[in-house]
Amino acid sequence: MLSAGLAAAQVDYSQYVNPFIGSEGPFPGLAFGGGDIFVGAALPFGVTKVGIDTYEDNVTFSTLNGGYTPQGRVTAISMMHESGTGGAPKYGIVPQMPLTTLEGVDVLDNTTYWQRRIGQDTARVGYFATQLESGVGVQLSAGRHSGIMNYDFPAGGEKHILVDLSHYLPSETGGSGNQAYVGGAIDLQPGGKLYTGYTTVGGGWSESAPMTVYVCGEFEEAPDQANTFTGRLTDPIQRYHTWSNGPVPQAVFGNLSEVSGPLNNRVGALFTWANASVSTVRSRVGISLISADKACNFKNKEIGSWNLNDTVDAAVQEWNADVFSKIQVPTDPAQNRTNLVLLYSSLYFMHLMPSDRTGENPLWSNEEPSWDDFYTLWDIFRCTTSLYHLIQPERYVSMIRALIDIWRWEGFMPDGRSGNYNGLVQGGSNADNVLADAYVKNLPGINWTEAYQAMLTDAEVVPYNTFSFTDFTASVKEGRGALYDWIPLGYVSSDRSTRPISRSVEYALNDFSLSQVARGVAPNDTQKYLRRSAQWQNIWAHNVTHKNFTGFLAPRLSDGMFNTSGYNPALCGECEWSAISYEGTPFEYSFTIPHDMQTLIQFMGGPVEFERRLDYIFLPNTSEQNLGANGAGITTLMNIG
Repeated sequence: MLSAGLAAAQVDYSQYVNPFIGSEGPFPGLAFGGGDIFVGAALPFGVTKVGIDTYEDNVTFSTLNGGYTPQGRVTAISMMHESGTGGAPKYGIVPQMPLTTLEGVDVLDNTTYWQRRIGQDTARVGYFATQLESGVGVQLSAGRHSGIMNYDFPAGGEKHILVDLSHYLPSETGGSGNQAYVGGAIDLQPGGKLYTGYTTVGGGWSESAPMTVYVCGEFEEAPDQANTFTGRLTDPIQRYHTWSNGPVPQAVFGNLSEVSGPLNNRVGALFTWANASVSTVRSRVGISLISADKACNFKNKEIGSWNLNDTVDAAVQEWNADVFSKIQVPTDPAQNRTNLVLLYSSLYFMHLMPSDRTGENPLWSNEEPSWDDFYTLWDIFRCTTSLYHLIQPERYVSMIRALIDIWRWEGFMPDGRSGNYNGLVQGGSNADNVLADAYVKNLPGINWTEAYQAMLTDAEVVPYNTFSFTDFTASVKEGRGALYDWIPLGYVSSDRSTRPISRSVEYALNDFSLSQVARGVAPNDTQKYLRRSAQWQNIWAHNVTHKNFTGFLAPRLSDGMFNTSGYNPALCGECEWSAISYEGTPFEYSFTIPHDMQTLIQFMGGPVEFERRLDYIFLPNTSEQNLGANGAGITTLMNIG
């Protein structure tokens, strides 16, 4: 049963959420790290996702996008993460790290204090806990722009918290997708309980410009010692400036700061509690993209108590009321618990991103909503956004208005976006599909004239080439990089463009989306974009035969000739940015014409042949393409992995 919403959930559906689903990579024959799922504490569409950052050793394939990996060493507890994403990492910034000794610790070399975990991690809605090999127990929860952390130290030992503002999630494989720390600053406030500052980090999967995040951190008990530090990782000289070392005059402690510069780009602070009566160090941290003052306000407003359970309870209440109770099913013991867990866990993961940053846009100021971490629209336009329309209509309006506002100020809507930056584009301009779906379903509160203008930009303007290392041939930042083929030729050619088959298919659907909005907004454009939506037919090779099936999408040269010598539609080479099709074979993409299935069925030989081919791609051992780790051990030609 779909619910229009309840003031408060009558059932605690959060008990059916398993935050660990998707966090592991159990692929046969591979030493695999994590599954790129965020495991930690967050609110629906929250800015903060508070969790551990980890680093996996000696693995065949590992990415760190969600911060969490099942066996990786803990490098920090940080405030921002993505979830459910592939490719190079993003975020893992604004950290803290508990330490029980400084022996052997080099604050400019974080590998000297990474720690393994003991026992099993614990995660539920709004709560995460783990124990480090040092004996420190870590518990955490989150507000919308804030987090609360409890560090339970072993009795009688040392107690330190390290704050390294240069910390971020690295790419284990390196390359152009790695993040880059640009600079930061930290201020220790009088008494040592409060620190403020900022960190600026760019790059990562979206290849973004640097983004600055302001921080306001507070400890329940004042530390006995607080030291800022600065230096470079390549500089053997560690520069410490001691603001307080035991009881000293208030004026000496001061409101002093450390700012990164050309010779000391890394900044942070080390806090120490010498009092044996203090066994648990509690900290609250707020973040803002606007100012440290706003970060402090978020911390104080969202986490008004030092009792971590208060924040956990508030998170559970919000998830139940705003998300889980929107779809209510019987939960009596006779029901299948497995299905309940799948349902409510799926709802949970679907609401971790994008991030609602309304009021937190540092790039321009107006009254429109602001959203980030569309990661990515090409993944969510088919099902997720349509469900938002049903169960989160107000937030869905807000998202779409934010997409249009990005076009208004930056020139293009995103296909992917994170770090306040458009990027990347895998195939087409799939914000067009999102807008069209909302338009035909009469979503209110949208300026459809402006929305259509944003879609026209995608359809007619070749975006400038950023010459990304991902693909030098055309823009992968925004828009449709291969319009130079699509408009004059009527298809994306295989000799002038990358991903010609998958992009031709996606561009066709994008143009169909324009035709649907044009019906009401610009009727004279309707037929033009309907005709362009049929251009996928221009790369349909009716005479290509494979596995006793005839007719496939195939590569076509810019001179009009098909390049089918030795062509196998069940293969896509690397299946990546420079390949013939992206993360799918032409055999699979040949089914991907949702706006014109009647013609597709005809091209495949009629209903009986179409059904036979559809059955075939789900038969075991029909796959001919080695997808490595991305294949997830699946042997059917149709590979959901």
